Amino acid sequence: MDDISYTAQWTAAARALESERANAMFRDDYARHLAEPRGFELLDRYEGAAVADFIAVRTRYMDDAITRTLAGTDIRQIVLLANGMDARTYRMDWPDAATVYEIDHGALLAEKQARLAKLGAVPRVPAVPVGVDLAGDWLGALKSAGFDSSRRTLWVAEGLVFFLTEEQVGRLLDTVVGAGPADSWLVVDMTSATLLRHPMTQSFLRRLREDGTPWQFGTDQPAEFLADHGWTVRDLRQPGETGAGEGRWPYAVAPRETRGVPRNWLISAVAAARG
Repeated sequence: MDDISYTAQWTAAARALESERANAMFRDDYARHLAEPRGFELLDRYEGAAVADFIAVRTRYMDDAITRTLAGTDIRQIVLLANGMDARTYRMDWPDAATVYEIDHGALLAEKQARLAKLGAVPRVPAVPVGVDLAGDWLGALKSAGFDSSRRTLWVAEGLVFFLTEEQVGRLLDTVVGAGPADSWLVVDMTSATLLRHPMTQSFLRRLREDGTPWQFGTDQPAEFLADHGWTVRDLRQPGETGAGEGRWPYAVAPRETRGVPRNWLISAVAAARG
């Protein structure tokens, strides 16, 4: 499996470890199987950077954001971007009439489906795999798979934008906001520009570069960045804040006005009306 697939595996490994805690924030009984062959090895390699803690908090935040958005709207079309070894279609409850499109490299999606099939796992929602490179014409492939651009959509981009350049992130957000009507929703996580240059994070970032999966994009002003690309932030949290792993994050949460602090952002946003 390629380098990007390995990032999916160490994400699954972190979910497996969280699921096995007595006070787990969520349960993913498939994660340990999806973390093979190198997920736990890589997670050990990144030990000390709170990677597992962040993935656990992020997973719970995104689970809650998905559930909250679908319960509070009539949205029933969901797109999981760079879905990796995520098993939400197998472990979460979904509303009637929902359809989930899972976008990632075709080989990775096929591998995930094969592993889950061996476990006898069955999706809890109609799930449509869309094997495509997000650097290519992924929207055309999504529409060919049945995506309806006239319907409001919930877009989920988890653990994706770190690995893109700022230009690529902007283009992705522009594509998504233009792919459907206003009042579509986006759930996304980002890191701060400060984190990418802070002395405390350089060892972790160096390991990522050595492994061929560098983090490239971060912003200290996520709401403003999203607004520039047509999205209005409705919820913005940092790990450790209420609703984002309060009591489980291993670091103190610095006030937002404090400058020079590495941060991660967990975000829910809505597509602004286009004039």
